[in-house]
Amino acid sequence: MSTITASLCFLSGSKNPIKTLNLSPSNSITNSNSVRSWSSQVIKTSSSNSNRLSFNCRSASTIPFVSSKNYEFSDGSSEVELRLQLGAQDIQSYRDISVDANDNSLKIRIQRYGSLITLIETDHLFEKIKPAETIWYIDDDQLVVNLKKQDPDLKWPDIVESWDSLTVGSLQLLQGTAIFIVGDSTEINETVAREIAVGIGYTPLTTKELLETYAKQTIDSWVLTEGSDSVAEAESAILESLSSHVRAVVATLGGQQGAARRADKWQHLYAGFTVWLSQTEATDEDSAKEETRRHIQDARLAYSKADVVVKLQGWDSDQTKSVAQASLRAIKQLVLSDKNLPGKKRLYVRLGCRGDWPNIKPPGWAPSAGDDATLT
Repeated sequence: MSTITASLCFLSGSKNPIKTLNLSPSNSITNSNSVRSWSSQVIKTSSSNSNRLSFNCRSASTIPFVSSKNYEFSDGSSEVELRLQLGAQDIQSYRDISVDANDNSLKIRIQRYGSLITLIETDHLFEKIKPAETIWYIDDDQLVVNLKKQDPDLKWPDIVESWDSLTVGSLQLLQGTAIFIVGDSTEINETVAREIAVGIGYTPLTTKELLETYAKQTIDSWVLTEGSDSVAEAESAILESLSSHVRAVVATLGGQQGAARRADKWQHLYAGFTVWLSQTEATDEDSAKEETRRHIQDARLAYSKADVVVKLQGWDSDQTKSVAQASLRAIKQLVLSDKNLPGKKRLYVRLGCRGDWPNIKPPGWAPSAGDDATLT
């Protein structure tokens, strides 16, 4: 059993240029190859029996708003603790304090001189909490808030999900598994891959650079002289050599010459977590939702095999970090939906990247042997 997460990230020139669409279960569509069920951040589950897709959509900012950084944070395994300095806030009674906690959000306000002052507000806690078990009290000049985690095994680097906390928190989830960035733009793939790699301390690699070093010519020249098929075959060989690498973020070629554009070249891409940077002309949430549903249901575009989909409405290099953050956020939700995924990726590599992802077959199996046996 395998899961896939898609985060739809929009870039535009508006005041709030980044929007992420979170998708959750709704109606279903049935086909014949694998089961795909969708929930928060678009999670797709695959097996060998049928193909079901269901979702609806809502939008949210990818950047949490925290009005105060004057706090101390600690993770105590089953719960996290937040300490906010009250200092000169002149709190007269407990009734002057409001702590509003929900699954993924937290708002703390105080009443002072008849006005409400927001100390902290975010709709992106690092992960979900149990709001009914929230406890708060005043300790000298500090407001102490204890939040019970839904997942006690997940270490929180900070109270909010931000670029800094995601880059730290992703390491415990990835467990060294490589990341492959695919999509039609080589430039965008390389830019985002480099941002992610620097952020999480992985090695940035680009198949374009490796291929041009090997061939001693540019990709454009190679395509002109030998055709895009030759380049795709060579990149596939490069991906085979990189499939056993750990702690690397690999940017792949975009366009027709890219191996990731071809369904029969994904054998070694499955070795890591794949992120599809999908450029879209969708102008609203509904059309973006429908486009994503159509791509994954039809599976005619090889990129739809990716573990994570980040949709871009236009491109601006100034938003690289936002796109990288959306990618890490989606990978995080993917792994949290199935914590066995990093281990399963490692097993896939140890067995030789035979193309049997996500239904891994027993040792000794070969593609010509059929699909009768599957490791669980």
